[in-house]
This record gives sequence, structure tokens and C-alpha cells, in this order.
Amino acid sequence: MNILGIVPARFASSRFPAKALADIDGKTMIQRVMEQARKAESLSRVVVATDHETIADHVRSFGGEVIMTSENHQSGTDRCFEALQAVGEEVDYVINIQGDEPFIKPEQINLLASVLDGTTELATLVKKIDDPAVLFNTSTPKVVLNSRSEALYFSRQTLPFLRERQPEEWLQHHIFYKHIGIYAYRADILAQITQLPPSLLEKAEALEQLRWLENGYRIRCVVTELDSYGIDTPEDLERLERHLSRAETKGEGS
Repeated sequence: MNILGIVPARFASSRFPAKALADIDGKTMIQRVMEQARKAESLSRVVVATDHETIADHVRSFGGEVIMTSENHQSGTDRCFEALQAVGEEVDYVINIQGDEPFIKPEQINLLASVLDGTTELATLVKKIDDPAVLFNTSTPKVVLNSRSEALYFSRQTLPFLRERQPEEWLQHHIFYKHIGIYAYRADILAQITQLPPSLLEKAEALEQLRWLENGYRIRCVVTELDSYGIDTPEDLERLERHLSRAETKGEGS
């Protein structure tokens, strides 16, 4: 199975411009993502798909491969499809590795790749929620699964609603999952979903994967025990740096 890893990295961002180049303890965010992705044995190749020469030059400086893409893409999925068209080789699956998750684990990528058997159309990771703050955080997308571990629905709200229980008891009586935003697309399916117009549910929740569900595509969900730490804002980066500093202090004292 030929699986291509693509790291979308656009320069402009309303919440965090040029975040791919943000420094995290001596290395840029994009370098850390690339280094982690390259450790995944399941990937035959890893490329950065970017719209800006500054990012491209930086990636080349540490030996990474770059594909230049349009500035006009609305999502990382669209950017991945343009990059797929430019790679010049036959690819079975593409894994979209978020460019703002500097500590993505190779094991997570390999786990997702393990279900890419030719019949899987789309796949993503989910993690069991064990913290009420995460459960009721509307910035954290949740996912409801069917009996085949396929996504029924994604929402920023907490689903399902447990009618007979108080919210503080919900985690004791049901398994809830949060979405880890790494995607796998079968190459032919990636070509199809990028031609779909934005859907009503997608617009309502600002979650592009709802467009795929609304149009009848199946999203396989794989449960991971490992967490994910995305950097969306400068404040997220500051929190991560504080976490790293505390971890280093603990290490020195042990």
C-alpha cells in the first residue's frame, strides 16, 4: 500500500499568521511535525503542501520535500488534493497530518494507516473523553460512532444527550469520544470530496467532515489512547511552552 503523508501549511491565518514558522524550544512547528511524520513506517513519503515561499524555503533548509499550492484553498483537504495531483506517482491513500500539531506521535499515524485496506474510504482518529472540561468544551469536536466504528455525526456540542442523568454524571454512564484531526483519504475519494459544495451541516458546525457524511461517504474511526495538542492561537503556544517548561523542571528534579 502506497500511503503519502501530506502536511498542509498555509502562511496566512486569521488567528495565528505564519504559525508554521513559530519557534518551539529551538525548532519551528513545521519542522517538529515533519520530524514526527517521518518516523511513521507506514508512510512511503512525506511532503509539505504550502502556499508561501518562506515556508517552502525553510522546509527545504532542513531537508524536507515541498509542493507549492494555491493561496485560495478553503481547507487542508483541498490543499492535499492539489499536492496529490502534483506528486507524479500512483498513490493509494493520503494521510493529512495537521501542520499545527508539533507533537503528533508516529504511532498515531501508523494506527490510522493500519485500517487502510482498500475498502476504507475515509478514516480518522478518536479518543475517549475522561475530562468534563473537554466533554463540554464547544471548541473540541465530538463524534458519535455506529456499531462498525464509523462516524454517525460530528458536533461541537456534547452528544449524545443523556436524558436521565445530570451532566456531571455523564462520563460515568456513557463513553464519549473527541475527534483527533488527522485524516486518511483513499485517493479516488479525495478527488470526489473536493468537488462537493459546502453543506448545510458543515456551515452550521464549521466542520468540513460533515460535508462528507451528508453526501453518503463513510468515515472509519479508530480509537487512540494518545492525545493530540493542536496549536490554533498564540495563546495555545504559550500554554504549550509552559507545559514543556514544567516537564523539564520535573525531569531535572527527578
